[in-house]
Amino acid sequence: MALNFHQLHIFHTVAEKGSFSAAAQALHMTQPAVTMQVQSLEELLGTKLLIRSTKRIELTDAGSVLMPHARRSMDLIREAEAAMARYASGLKGRLQLGASLTIGDYILPRLLGPFNKEHPDISIRMKVMNTTQIMDHIQNHQLDFGLIEAPVAHPDLHTEPVLSDELQLIVGRRHPLAGRGEVKLAEAIAYPMVLREEGSGTRQVMEDQMALQAIRPQDLRIVMELGSTGAVKSAVEAGIGMSFVSASSVKHELSLGLLETVRIVDADFSRKFYSIYLKSAVLPLPAVSLLNFLRGRDLSQWL
Repeated sequence: MALNFHQLHIFHTVAEKGSFSAAAQALHMTQPAVTMQVQSLEELLGTKLLIRSTKRIELTDAGSVLMPHARRSMDLIREAEAAMARYASGLKGRLQLGASLTIGDYILPRLLGPFNKEHPDISIRMKVMNTTQIMDHIQNHQLDFGLIEAPVAHPDLHTEPVLSDELQLIVGRRHPLAGRGEVKLAEAIAYPMVLREEGSGTRQVMEDQMALQAIRPQDLRIVMELGSTGAVKSAVEAGIGMSFVSASSVKHELSLGLLETVRIVDADFSRKFYSIYLKSAVLPLPAVSLLNFLRGRDLSQWL
């Protein structure tokens, strides 16, 4: 018999959330994958751990025995990470990471300064590239880990949410929606749009939210697709169209009055940024230290 932490974590999450679907969403896994892991654990232990009903998952007697041990195992992992992060505060070393465009251009530069003050002997080399390139570099051991704008499903890579963000609708000063303050999504999409290229994290979050209201990409009036947030902002400022961008990427233009934001009252464009690294790799302590810095702090003072 050989228990593993991954299965215990999934079992604990299902029991806490009360359903396989809610656990799958929290773990960023598919529901069949969650079910398979729980079934594998039950087969290993030779007993049922969960009672599956139409309303809510409940623990069997065996599940109730296992549950506190699963909780303690996760607490121990977190304590170990925290202890090593404290140890890493005095470390010297080099951290190599990749960041997708929005994160690398607008988010991390504001956070690496405060991190460097706490860890002055850790040097950081950051490459800004798209998610596919980051995944390739991690698998080829050219990067310790990456920060990306949307979760990815890959059998060799672990994905974890570490930062929160929100997309905002931006318009130029002379746009018909300028000065409106707020608008419904159906009205907004009637206007020409300048968007990031297909496959970008920002584009994917926008399209996913619109799909919830049965709005398809072909329903949008896309007049231009550009490869960077900076180019999108310049096009919006020039009056070519409106766009959705990260709230962190547009503060400068808003303060200068070059652009305006319009709140969408009937849609939620909040999202997470994710860390990604090899499941089989042991992260170097400088990487653990940075990830703990991102996970455990109120970063709003810098963003």
